[in-house]
Amino acid sequence: MAEMDIQQVLKYLPQRYPMLMIDRVTQCEPGKRILALKNVSANEPCFQGHFPGRPILPGVLILEAMAQAAGLLVFSAETSAGQTEGSVYYYVGIDNARFKKPVVPGDQLELEVILERSLRGIGKFSCVARVAGKVVAEASILCSVRPVGA
Repeated sequence: MAEMDIQQVLKYLPQRYPMLMIDRVTQCEPGKRILALKNVSANEPCFQGHFPGRPILPGVLILEAMAQAAGLLVFSAETSAGQTEGSVYYYVGIDNARFKKPVVPGDQLELEVILERSLRGIGKFSCVARVAGKVVAEASILCSVRPVGA
């Protein structure tokens, strides 16, 4: 089970600040399962307007973090990070998304993503987000790797 620090994450994901949602990978079984972390900081740009005086991480950003973890899971199954250049990981579907508790500054979001199946370049993933071991969100997502410009 491989771990990845932020430098390794940056080799696989094209996203950069402020859209990079993965800080570290604590476990990775390439092509099967990944456990990734997002440290939620009070300095995140979304908190200026969501919501003043009561900052809550938007659900769409939790879903984005799930997709980025799924991308890392798929890209980690490639033999090298260089093979992912020129590719982008796109959402093609989100099913059964549920948000159970708010995520606030100071929380550490733990993302567990499991590849359920992959067919014709589209992967189906089971995703759970936790804070301090408690489920805060879950979803089933579909993502696809496509060449840049396709």
